[in-house]
Amino acid sequence: MAPTLLFALLAGIAAAALAYALFYERIAEGKATDRRLNTVKQSATSISVKKAGRDRAAEIQKRRKSLQDNLKDLEDRQKQREKNQKSPPLRIFLTQAGLSLTVRKFYLYSVAAGLTITLVAIFLGVPLLLAPGVLLAGAFGLPRWFIGHRRRRRIKAFLDEFPNALDVIVRSVRSGLPLNDGLHLIASDAREPVRAEFRRVVEAQQMGLSIPEAVAKMPDSMPCPEANFFAIVIQIQSQAGGNLSEALGNLSRVLRDRKKMKAKVDALSMEAKASAAIIGALPFIVTVLIYLSSPQYILLLFTSQTGHMLLGISAVLMTTGILIMKKMINFNM
Repeated sequence: MAPTLLFALLAGIAAAALAYALFYERIAEGKATDRRLNTVKQSATSISVKKAGRDRAAEIQKRRKSLQDNLKDLEDRQKQREKNQKSPPLRIFLTQAGLSLTVRKFYLYSVAAGLTITLVAIFLGVPLLLAPGVLLAGAFGLPRWFIGHRRRRRIKAFLDEFPNALDVIVRSVRSGLPLNDGLHLIASDAREPVRAEFRRVVEAQQMGLSIPEAVAKMPDSMPCPEANFFAIVIQIQSQAGGNLSEALGNLSRVLRDRKKMKAKVDALSMEAKASAAIIGALPFIVTVLIYLSSPQYILLLFTSQTGHMLLGISAVLMTTGILIMKKMINFNM
């Protein structure tokens, strides 16, 4: 029995060896084919990975360049807005004051105001030699001062209401409404001049501009840093994404903190302002008191040539002192 099993085992081994010898080339070719396929697959995978990496790097570079271009554009716009804030053209100056006058009407009203003030001054006894100066002051100085006063008052009213408008937008966005609905809500229900500014934004959207482009025009008609901050936040959020409600909430908190800081600075500088007002009014008070006690003594300043010269020098010195004190006690936030 044992020799039979041994013979069968040896026969099987011999058959296997013979089959291996017969099919060796096919097996070797199959292994080589598998190796080549694995090599091709690895090469294709490596090429795909490299291509994906290059595409990702190109996309990142493209986004970085786009962001840099946008920031440069924002910087250029900011420089233009700062220029318009310091010395805006008359048309923009009238818009910032909230007036719908044309430049032509403004000049007509200025000439009428100058002539009226000049006639009133002549009627009150002002010498004719001073009439041209009064005309220039009434035609160019007084109207522009009035427009500047309205502009400052309008900006102050805007800053008082603007944080509340931002809070309304934040609550509307958090409740699921789109930003456009929040802008429409402010344009219809907010107090002036915030309502007028947001109405301009809504009208610009209706003309085909996007929300960032429409909001970017707000600092042109409302020349304050707060409106510029709002425009920058909207533009950056539209480019980079992110939580808009959180960004606007932080902006609202910053604006309220700025307002508190400005109020604190005004309170701390109130003593200096009161001292400056007393010092500036003291020469006039002393002049009135001397006139009441000794009229002939003080009238020499108004009746003699030397007195006129002294009054001119005093006016120049007083004006210089007042401007210096104003520069020292006014703080720009």
